[in-house]
Amino acid sequence: MKNALLFAVLIFLTISCSSIKNTQEAIGNGNYDVAINTAVKKLKRNKTKKRNQPYILLLEEAFEKATAKDLGNIIFLKKDNNPENIETIYSLYEQLKRRQEVLKPLLPLYIVNLNRDASFQFTNYDDEIIANKNQLSDYLYSKVTTLFNRNNKFDYRRAYNDLEYIEKINPNFKDVRNLMFVARERGVDFVIVSMKNQTQKVIPKSLEEDLLNFNTYGLNDLWTVYHGMKDLNVQYDFGLELSIRAIEVSPEQVREREIIKEKEVKDGLRYLLDADGNQVLDTEGNKIEVDNMIAVRCELYQITQFKSAKVRGVVKFIDLSTKQKIHTYPISSAYAFQHAYANFKGDKRALENSYIDLIKLRAVPFPTNEQMIFDAGQDLKQQLKRIITRNKFRN
Repeated sequence: MKNALLFAVLIFLTISCSSIKNTQEAIGNGNYDVAINTAVKKLKRNKTKKRNQPYILLLEEAFEKATAKDLGNIIFLKKDNNPENIETIYSLYEQLKRRQEVLKPLLPLYIVNLNRDASFQFTNYDDEIIANKNQLSDYLYSKVTTLFNRNNKFDYRRAYNDLEYIEKINPNFKDVRNLMFVARERGVDFVIVSMKNQTQKVIPKSLEEDLLNFNTYGLNDLWTVYHGMKDLNVQYDFGLELSIRAIEVSPEQVREREIIKEKEVKDGLRYLLDADGNQVLDTEGNKIEVDNMIAVRCELYQITQFKSAKVRGVVKFIDLSTKQKIHTYPISSAYAFQHAYANFKGDKRALENSYIDLIKLRAVPFPTNEQMIFDAGQDLKQQLKRIITRNKFRN
């Protein structure tokens, strides 16, 4: 017991020392926020614990160096006087404030060996954050205007991202919300989905409607909207054409096979006889009874109903502005109907449970060809969804 306790203590000390060493290495490598996060996590659990004392000193050092590094970067970026740096400067001020807010709930932190509280130089960065937030909003708003003037979908999408960021840091700035709506409207791709039947067979109307009901696919995203029915008020950018090239439905098949089963089963009791045919008695003179085992035989006729359907086609991505095919993907699916039941002649006690279940069943009507094609189309729908998910209309 003592050895086990000693081993557990050694493991704990090893882990603790390793964590402190990792924090020191993070500071040495300039990963100050990693060191801060590790120290804060340890001190949140118990800031007065003796083993956690080294983390207070490491936190002091990491915080001071992280602050100096961020302020140094801000000074450099301001001197560079490049508008592209405004967002970085704003993010650095936000980081400086956020780092302080993480530490505040932990204070005070007392360092026992030095008989003092840990020292952290806090600064109010609110004015700098507000000034840079407004400057950044103005810069991005101007950038959005330039992107709008280019009048192409990719630039509208870039503009939307900038507007979304402005809305995040500076809600309701100018007419940003309205411009977001315009950018989304002009940047989205509309895709019209259609199906062609290139076979000599009739495709069930229910299948066609189901395949073209893109509301059930869950594929619409921010920049792509699919329509199964054409809207005359929409200018479509791309077409998705599902061409059904072959439909094969097998004949209804009924297969039968004979299975013979034999087994020894218990059939009541009988008196135990010795080698001479005499009844065997127990110590009290009573006749001994044993299981009466008999051989039984059953002829099982297993009947299987089978019918299958296959649907093959191709999916085409079409650029409607150029009328050119972008991509072509083969697609196929299959569906099989199978039902088994059985009849028997003889003693069914010779059958296993799986066969007993079969003899309880009877023949069922075969699905119609239309139903088979529809069922095969359900897998086709999932394959179509995977094709669309994995492949984009725009690179």
